Amino acid sequence: MFKKFLIAIGGFAVVVVTLGAVKVAQIKKMSSVSHVPPPSAVTTLAARAVDWHYYIKAIGTLSPVQGATLSADADGIVARIPVESGSAVKAGDLLLELDASVETAQLNAAQARAELAAINLERSRELWARSAVAKSEFDAAEATAKQTVADVTALQAQIARKQVRAPFDGRVGIRLVNEGQYVARGRALLPLQQLDPIYVNFTIPQRQLSALSMGQKVAGVAAAVEAQPVPATITAINSEVDASTRSISVQATLANPEERLRAGMFARVEVQLPDAETQVVVPATAIAYASYGNSVFIVEQLKDAGGQSYLGVRQQFVKLGAARGDLIVITEGVKPGEQVVTAGVFKLRNGVPVQVNNIVQPSSESAPKPANT
Repeated sequence: MFKKFLIAIGGFAVVVVTLGAVKVAQIKKMSSVSHVPPPSAVTTLAARAVDWHYYIKAIGTLSPVQGATLSADADGIVARIPVESGSAVKAGDLLLELDASVETAQLNAAQARAELAAINLERSRELWARSAVAKSEFDAAEATAKQTVADVTALQAQIARKQVRAPFDGRVGIRLVNEGQYVARGRALLPLQQLDPIYVNFTIPQRQLSALSMGQKVAGVAAAVEAQPVPATITAINSEVDASTRSISVQATLANPEERLRAGMFARVEVQLPDAETQVVVPATAIAYASYGNSVFIVEQLKDAGGQSYLGVRQQFVKLGAARGDLIVITEGVKPGEQVVTAGVFKLRNGVPVQVNNIVQPSSESAPKPANT
């Protein structure tokens, strides 16, 4: 019985040793085979040299070419407001009228006196021509006629002071008073703004003053309500520098035909400088950012350990310049024409094989126009 047990144990040990030897042989065979990772799919784009314009960027505020909060030059009760808030008006249009019933009655009486004085003057002139009246009486009639005309003019001016008219073409804001309300002289009644064209006011550091000139084009004024920046022209540069901030105020004028831009809006301003430099640019997606240095991956023919040629990437450390839109300037490290990886950078390392697939390319525009999503 014991002999059979030993035979069974020995057979089991032989089986285990045989299986172990087979597995060791398999592992050795697998480890002897060189494992090459499959090529990574990437997109590429040739680095290109472009004329690169530099910009002065600033934060500005929109303001009207003409704007005022209108008020009356007299006390009184608001009798009529013939315009609605937000309506467009022309210069001279009546915007608000105070009660002038007393002045109107006085004007009617003054006009009647003026008519009578004119009749008396004409009669005195006829009598004076026939020497039928003294010169003093004729002079008195003439003076009375002039006085009554002056009284009429004064009352007309007094009534005009109670009528608020538009001093320029523009758009009325939200009125600040209502009909029947008593207002004192000088009280703010309603705002009026001329919005086309419109100004944008901004400041720049004094060191950049030499780069600006009257009539220079502003590349774009970007406001929240406009999908794309609006071009403008510099129309005024302040004559003095702010001593506390060492900056100077600049004013540009831009068209606003639809009046979408309103006074007081925030705006980003970019002034294009006239001089341009030739720079090498690549899409911003091509940059692999790292604490030890930024780099790009350049696609080129490489050789493996066995001397076989394959399409791979070479990691190239670079120095970055200014960025605009989807593009970024490479000041050092990349030459024009080199194929740079633009998508899939995060999964690459130096020397790995790649497969180029440029069916879908990331955006590479200096002034991108993204879809309104």
